[in-house]
Amino acid sequence: MPRTLDDARRWTRLGTELFLGAVGTGSDEPSALPGWSRAHLVAHVAANADALGNLVHWAATGDPTPMYASPEERAQGIERGRALPAAELAAWLRHSADALDKGMAALGEGEWRARVVTAQGRTVPAAEVPWLRAREVCVHAVDLATTVTFADLPDDFLLALCDDVVAKRSAAPGPAVTLRTPTAAWDLPGEGELRLVTGELADLAAYLTGRGTCPGAPVLGPWL
Repeated sequence: MPRTLDDARRWTRLGTELFLGAVGTGSDEPSALPGWSRAHLVAHVAANADALGNLVHWAATGDPTPMYASPEERAQGIERGRALPAAELAAWLRHSADALDKGMAALGEGEWRARVVTAQGRTVPAAEVPWLRAREVCVHAVDLATTVTFADLPDDFLLALCDDVVAKRSAAPGPAVTLRTPTAAWDLPGEGELRLVTGELADLAAYLTGRGTCPGAPVLGPWL
């Protein structure tokens, strides 16, 4: 079943709660992302809320407001954020999340249909913004490497995530794979002999996003 705006808003709230609860106090400890501490990840998620808030502003006002001024500005913002004192970084994380939530709550039906441009250059309706945020907070809650795993995320979110990742991977070179859970299946077109990968939904979501392995599964390239 296609995801809805209400679904994405619900997943955003859940993912935000999971991320905030998983941050903890060890901001200098490593995250699950190579080369990034938890402070890097917190700064990235806080900056993402501000950036998506720019798209909400665009939709609400018609004033074109890009997510980031440039890729360099995006990276520099993360570096500045991860160097903040822990209390200031946590305050930024919460404030940016709250501001984004309030901005989205104020959009009307017509504004959700307004066209905006993502950091990857895709032109999408503003209704895509909650999904971008849900994906960000839910997956990165796992990346904090504290207590949250893909098994803690709701099945309907994991199904939507697998749909999204498969669509993106299908447009890029890679191995041919059929993925099956007890209740769902996806096909990744690609090169070489078709490989069958089976597992629980959470395991396949982790595998597809580059955050886990499955028995006999081929190595996949970057997702985003």
